[in-house]
Amino acid sequence: MHDDALRARLLEHAAVLVFDGGVDALSLRRLAAGAGTSTTAVYSLFGNKAGLLESLYLEAARRFGARLAQVGATDDPLRDIVRLGVVYREYARDEPHLFGVLFAKVDEPSDAAGAEAARTIEPLVDAVRRGQGAGRLVGGPAESIALACWGVAHGLVSLELAGSVPAGLDVATGYESALWAMVNGWSSNRPS
Repeated sequence: MHDDALRARLLEHAAVLVFDGGVDALSLRRLAAGAGTSTTAVYSLFGNKAGLLESLYLEAARRFGARLAQVGATDDPLRDIVRLGVVYREYARDEPHLFGVLFAKVDEPSDAAGAEAARTIEPLVDAVRRGQGAGRLVGGPAESIALACWGVAHGLVSLELAGSVPAGLDVATGYESALWAMVNGWSSNRPS
């Protein structure tokens, strides 16, 4: 009765509502009206508001994970780390509402949705491990290095999306350089 196109339209519209006004701005009636359908369709596809929010979070995690997985592994794990950071920014700029939902505290996700979101860092952890295995990265557990790299990317992207970059500065200009600086800070070739 209700197809995937309607489901996708409802999720897109829900992401905008949550991004713009928080979870409280999301009413099923308002969502249905904005997507040109009925509340019956929303209930049929998602069950209730909690089901909709769960589906929204899961969709955001899946899309983000799929974009990061497209980077793939090469024989240069340090470059892969930077490429993952570049794709991180591209996803955030291409899908700011879903990016915002993924990193906003909208509700506690189910175990399945939480696991899907947690998997998004795996390509980065893998690249760090490969860099450590090749003797090119040092300094701690792969997960800690990956989190530090993720934090630099997330911080710059969040500033850019929020419009909080000071006048005269541009994230795009120095973004890759900042990622390389982070990676080089963990490099086995860094000065002691």
